[in-house]
Amino acid sequence: MAESETLVTAQPAVAEEEANRNEDTSMPDAVNPSEDSDSSSGSDSDSEDESQVIEQIDALEKSLNANPSDYESHIKYINILRKQGNIEKLRQAREAMSLLFPLTPEMWREWAKDETTITSGADTLPTVEKLYERGVSDYLSVDLWCDYMNFMQEHDPSVCECSASGISKARNLFERALTAAGLHISEGHRIWELYREFEQAIFLTIEETDSGAKEKQTQRIQNLFHRQLSIPLANLKETLIAYKAWVAEHGNSTDNNGGELDGLPSNVVSTYQKALETLNARSHFEEKISKKEVDTEKLQDYMFYLKFEHSYGDPARIQILYERAIADFPLSADLWIDYTQYLDKTFKTAKIGRDAYYRATRNCPWVGELWVNYLLSLERSRGSEEELSTVFERSLQCIFSSYDEYLNVFLTRIDGLRRRLCAAKQIEAGVEFAAIRDIFQRASDYLSAYLISTDSLLRIYSYWARLELNLGKNLNAARGVWESLIKISGSTLEAWQGYIAWETERGHINEARSLYKRCYSKRFAGTGSEDICHSWLQFEREYGSLEDFDHAVQKVTPRIQEQQLLRLQQEETKIGPPTNERETSSGKSSREKRKSASSAIDKQNPEKRQKNMAQNIKKTNDNDQGQGQAKPSTEASKATGLDEEKVEHAGDLKKEKSSKKPLPFDDQCTAFISNLNLKTTDDDLRKFFGDVGGVVAVRLLKDKFTRKSRGLAYVDFSDDAHLAAALEKNRETFMGKKLSILKSDPQQGRKKRGAGFDHGNTGKKDSEEASKGQNESKPQSSNSRPDKDVELKGKNTFAMPRNVKPLGWSNRNQPKSEGSTQQGEDENPKSNDEFRKMFLKK
Repeated sequence: MAESETLVTAQPAVAEEEANRNEDTSMPDAVNPSEDSDSSSGSDSDSEDESQVIEQIDALEKSLNANPSDYESHIKYINILRKQGNIEKLRQAREAMSLLFPLTPEMWREWAKDETTITSGADTLPTVEKLYERGVSDYLSVDLWCDYMNFMQEHDPSVCECSASGISKARNLFERALTAAGLHISEGHRIWELYREFEQAIFLTIEETDSGAKEKQTQRIQNLFHRQLSIPLANLKETLIAYKAWVAEHGNSTDNNGGELDGLPSNVVSTYQKALETLNARSHFEEKISKKEVDTEKLQDYMFYLKFEHSYGDPARIQILYERAIADFPLSADLWIDYTQYLDKTFKTAKIGRDAYYRATRNCPWVGELWVNYLLSLERSRGSEEELSTVFERSLQCIFSSYDEYLNVFLTRIDGLRRRLCAAKQIEAGVEFAAIRDIFQRASDYLSAYLISTDSLLRIYSYWARLELNLGKNLNAARGVWESLIKISGSTLEAWQGYIAWETERGHINEARSLYKRCYSKRFAGTGSEDICHSWLQFEREYGSLEDFDHAVQKVTPRIQEQQLLRLQQEETKIGPPTNERETSSGKSSREKRKSASSAIDKQNPEKRQKNMAQNIKKTNDNDQGQGQAKPSTEASKATGLDEEKVEHAGDLKKEKSSKKPLPFDDQCTAFISNLNLKTTDDDLRKFFGDVGGVVAVRLLKDKFTRKSRGLAYVDFSDDAHLAAALEKNRETFMGKKLSILKSDPQQGRKKRGAGFDHGNTGKKDSEEASKGQNESKPQSSNSRPDKDVELKGKNTFAMPRNVKPLGWSNRNQPKSEGSTQQGEDENPKSNDEFRKMFLKK
């Protein structure tokens, strides 16, 4: 309790120092024990407040245990402990926060002043001195430097007594402060003034009889004046006045009645005028960044100021401005990146860049680029393996925004180990490469689940296998790396291609051929299955014998044909075949399939016959309505065994469905794209063809049940020129997939499959393909033909005489003569014997 009472009673001095700050973090005065305790209401109020404080402390402790990275909770916890006067917990809380985050200059000042108040004896100086050293290393703060120098003059016995060691120690501290903040235009003059006051105090301690020492000290003070007058600081003119007064006081005559520069040495006048010009050139920048509001506009003002300083190229001035900007915007990752990269290019001192990266990664630990540059900077400055390993392990504890950032950190560490192993001459290669293998394995374990089937994962494993062979001198281990990749990404074409290329580059032809035999029959995305087959053939052309080539052809030809047929089916997926193309059940024999339609009608059951009759009546009813005729009578409807209302309802549904049919698309300027990434959208394709231009419409094909993309699309262009330009992008990689871009030609696709004739729409796209499967119909019987042209299908259509019309064929585009209204439609189909008789007659 003695420490607590000392801290509380001495706290008004701390509160007075912090009175200009917005947040009141001072500790309350201790309650005087001699105060009247008869006031029960005051006691109750104090006890209630104390209980609330205890509850708040407990809640904050639980919160920090659950989430140690909660910055705001750390601040609240420290403030409430400081007000309560709990010294031990306050120290622990500050130490815990400083391990995770850099503390602000105000927090360091509070901590140093509190420790100065509560500690006593010989422990005060080293404890507080360490706090100030840690504080000035986090951010640039003139206030903190001034507090530090004042503390040393007041509490360091050697400095107070002006001993030789104490004076040397103080001067070193002042020079460090000038290096860190002496160029601060708006506040740097405070450090210069403290330095001059210290030297003048020493001058007063020198005996009058020691003229040599006095002359030497006078020269030291004069040099400080000259140095300060050569720097563009905010109170430059006031410093000149102080210098002239000091010179007059110490017996050097100056013309105080003349101009402000009269009587001064020429070198002082020239440097002063140059400093004044420099200050005037920066005054408008200083005015903009002097505002207290910390916002994006102020950050932009800093960036303009930095650009201006870069044009002058003064490294010290640029560095001090970066430090000022970071003190105001410590969480700006772009600012840290610019600053550290500038230090790498400009300063060759390893410590400057190392310290800057350490601070940068403490302020913005979520930026992977900073960690990568940190490792590279340590390697350039010949950092120890222990330091590199420590920084690498720290980086893996951070949370980056993407897995590629983790990958870059892993690869950077591996690159450094590889370079060191190659450069070393007397290092055990096995030990060093074991470290490389360990990092590769950690990268695989951590990233494989997230980078599966990506080029990044292939990049890791190909690099790993190369090092296993070149540095580890172990071919089996290298092949084991590739086999591990195949287990993870065996369905990815690039993994197999990488493995094959690796074996081929090293002359392992038989091993590469065995890999082709393992993977040619696998199913890869897009055109990958065909690509690997063609790749095998090309491989055998270049490396294999004739027997090897023939064997490859024998293996891949059926596979290529299968993939081509599958791709054609995918192009016209969801397009149902015409009604007369549908075959009957598989149980019927080929002889039964060739029976005439009339016999099929006779064998229908009564219910099916009634259904077909109802459809024929509905057809006639629609035709009569189109010609202005009356509806069939109720008796006719009843004769079919169907209710008239149901027939009318069926007609309404048919009209509703027909009205929803999309307009057919013109395929004259259409490209068919396959092997698309399943996440591709219409906008993605428009952007992909943005350099080509002329895109009119984009149609992605989707599964009719899941409504997910099937990796296929049609893209309509305005003219043939744009289409030709789009076709030139064939085989380009888009969203990780190598696209296949062909001109859409559904008629050619049907001819390849023996689709028969399309008399009514030659040269145009089938309406069912245009609607992309939206108008699929169920298979119909041979009696229930749709109201459109019917194509002739089947194996024996080649024997059909040219002057005989296909079954059910009629040309609706030509007018019918009166005498042939129903000829051909009511005629029974002819058998094979009747066809033979017709040929014999002719």
